[in-house]
Amino acid sequence: MRDNDDLMANYRKAYDNRVGFGHRPALILIDFCQAYFEPGNLLYAPVEAALESALRLRALARAAGVPVVLTNVVYQAGGLDGGRFFEKAVPLRNFLKGSPTAAFGPGLIPFADELVVSKQYPSAFFATSLASTLTAAGIDSVILTGLTTSGCVRASCVDAMSHGFRTAVVAEACGDRHPDPHEANLFDMNAKYADVVSEDEAAQFLRSLVSGAAAV
Repeated sequence: MRDNDDLMANYRKAYDNRVGFGHRPALILIDFCQAYFEPGNLLYAPVEAALESALRLRALARAAGVPVVLTNVVYQAGGLDGGRFFEKAVPLRNFLKGSPTAAFGPGLIPFADELVVSKQYPSAFFATSLASTLTAAGIDSVILTGLTTSGCVRASCVDAMSHGFRTAVVAEACGDRHPDPHEANLFDMNAKYADVVSEDEAAQFLRSLVSGAAAV
């Protein structure tokens, strides 16, 4: 059986490419909903630091004039519009329309100029107008943050790439219920679908856009 160093070397031979941030990015905050922040809730996870990271990047994005998108999950009474996802994932009951646990998490209140995309399935792009909206706005790339890394972040990452957007995933601004699926999915996304970057890298890029705008 190969040790971890051999495995990493094997991956680097095939999957070690970077695509960069793009020229006209959008920042997407995926499903930072209240249920994840309430101890005792089935969805509770240690993701407070991920939200704090995302909020810092949001402030930089707004200063740079980068569009900000917030997604949430909303279901009709009884989960009629949730299909097999609602049937399979019992904790999705937290996201019935009007439920307090479906609200945005602590400190995350949408600004009037931010796009809110409500979805019923894992990807922010599946059965929503997000791809069309970003394309119409001339956006060529997305910076992803959110919950959870192994679920809706990964699904959104794959779909963002599939729709032709250069995709970056900010490691510290994503969270999961356990570090193992978090790290495994960051690893896999970085190998095949996106550049997984640090908060510092994303922040430096966003600051460069502020500097560039000031120089024009």
